[in-house]
Amino acid sequence: MTLRFWQVLIFCLGWMGYASTYFLRKPLGVIKAELGSSLAFTTSQLGWLDTALLFPYAVMSIIFGNLGGKFGVRQVFGGAMMLSALSMVAFGQFSSFYALFFLLFLNGTAQSQCWPNCTKGLLSWFSDSTKNSMFGMFGTCCFGGGIIGTMLAVFLQAHYGWRGTYTIPSIFVFCAGIVIFMMFRTAEEVGITVPGKEVPKESTDSNTPLEKPSMWQLWKVPTVAEVAVAVFCLKVVRYCMYMWLPMYLLKALQYSQENAGVFSTIFEVGGVLGSALIGFVLDKYYKGQTIRGIALFCLISAGGLIAFIFTSHMGVVINCICLFIAGAFNSGPDILLCGTVPADLVQNHSKSVQIATIALVNGFGSIGACIEGPVVGVITEQFGWSGMFYFIVGLAIMGAVATYRAAYIYSKAKEQPHYASSDVKFSLEAK
Repeated sequence: MTLRFWQVLIFCLGWMGYASTYFLRKPLGVIKAELGSSLAFTTSQLGWLDTALLFPYAVMSIIFGNLGGKFGVRQVFGGAMMLSALSMVAFGQFSSFYALFFLLFLNGTAQSQCWPNCTKGLLSWFSDSTKNSMFGMFGTCCFGGGIIGTMLAVFLQAHYGWRGTYTIPSIFVFCAGIVIFMMFRTAEEVGITVPGKEVPKESTDSNTPLEKPSMWQLWKVPTVAEVAVAVFCLKVVRYCMYMWLPMYLLKALQYSQENAGVFSTIFEVGGVLGSALIGFVLDKYYKGQTIRGIALFCLISAGGLIAFIFTSHMGVVINCICLFIAGAFNSGPDILLCGTVPADLVQNHSKSVQIATIALVNGFGSIGACIEGPVVGVITEQFGWSGMFYFIVGLAIMGAVATYRAAYIYSKAKEQPHYASSDVKFSLEAK
């Protein structure tokens, strides 16, 4: 089998596999209003259900970030998908807040292992000169999966109520996990060398501390902390829109329940286009300055959110345009900052170190996603829906500032004469 065959196969498998994980994330945002009314949950309790899903996703990603390096990305990615599906298949059979909280916690724990292992497996198949373009295209899985997951949840809710929104998606994700477990292989496993790609060598010395760094050592890698903070801010914005936009459109802008679910996907539709195009733009116009280009896009996203605040009363068309812009320039940077950028920061290291760095950045960023639920719940109760949007605009601007700082540190680091060498000391020395 040729390199091109494997690239297409792994890209499609990874896209399908990771997109399907959103089938078990997005229903919560769609059913939130009905869940609150039918079970008499408060807004704060609904926010805590967001945390139940997203907190373990963040923390377990950091704690167990190297599982793929130990057991293989295929085994961990596929196994995590199957465990995620098993945790949610019976979600609709429970009415207790604590039972639902526990099931969402298990789901988040399992899904924490999907992104770093999917990312590392995919990146092993593409050259260094094309990885931003490829990964930008691949990043559409997050938003395509979110759109499909939302539409599926809207359909299932309309026909079966909130209790029927998880069963069919769980079955699909379990089957997809089996396929991933059997077929999602890295280039190293197949024994194919990818032209134009520097392949890091695994250390055979178990006493080499730099080949098995702690999370604190990785945090001290130049620009890792800044990138992680930027991802934190972007994910808060993104998940606020995921989890609360349908409810905002329903209650604040008086959309119907079905239209609120459907039109909330415009943010993700923008994410699909933004993720696909931003990678190409960076590879063509920002070679060697990827992070600086990402910072500009973050500022544009903040501008889209500000425009949405001041034009929300102007109707569906204007709402959709603003949400599309905000989604396109939030989601594309988020995907790259969680994927190719952290891998680049430790590109001369082993596969295990790269997976751990991706997991650290994505996990720290996901802490922002997991706290948005209770924080937004409190803000909306105290200051109304406008308070939520001012909050996420501020975070979008903070994310852009953190990314600009990362670009500055990265450019200074590249001026060091030993930067381009394979000496591992550069990437793991303290700033």
